[in-house]
Amino acid sequence: MSDVTIPIEKKSLLPQEERLEVTQRKGRLVIGIPRETHYQENRVALSPNTVATMVAQGHEFIIETNAGKNAHFSDKEYAEAGAKIVENSKEVFDCPMIIKVEPPSLGEIKLMKKGTLFFSALQLKTQNKKYIDALISKKITALAYDFIQDSNGVFPIVKSLSEIAGTASVLIASELLSSTKGKGLLF
Repeated sequence: MSDVTIPIEKKSLLPQEERLEVTQRKGRLVIGIPRETHYQENRVALSPNTVATMVAQGHEFIIETNAGKNAHFSDKEYAEAGAKIVENSKEVFDCPMIIKVEPPSLGEIKLMKKGTLFFSALQLKTQNKKYIDALISKKITALAYDFIQDSNGVFPIVKSLSEIAGTASVLIASELLSSTKGKGLLF
């Protein structure tokens, strides 16, 4: 008998893992940003740059007219970022996800659809039972900025908002104290 050479390497006889294509499911979020209605609230939940980044990822934004006006962002900037600008706050609150700075009012909660996912500061210690019952009856999932904590025990959103408020207070105070006609009162 002749010696037969087999052109197979030893490692190819070992079990090999099968490589399957894993498709990435791209979920599309529809996010509403209403105009803030609380007294002296000038902030807006997201800037046009953030909206543009998220639109590029395939998400959709519905923003109420003048939502960013007090923060010096125009409707045009949001529209150029890819957001749809609407006059009616009802259209914004029809979105499955809402992002605000201040807690929603009872009127805003009434406008939300059942099962809405809501991001904002909730300030639960200042809310009454009627408020909590309104959220529960609509089965709203509320994620409060004031409770989001990182692995180090830091509340990053509260920290950044506090730093902004602290910096602003110092600037306001220095302006009031620099004026000879000012009373030196911060608030």
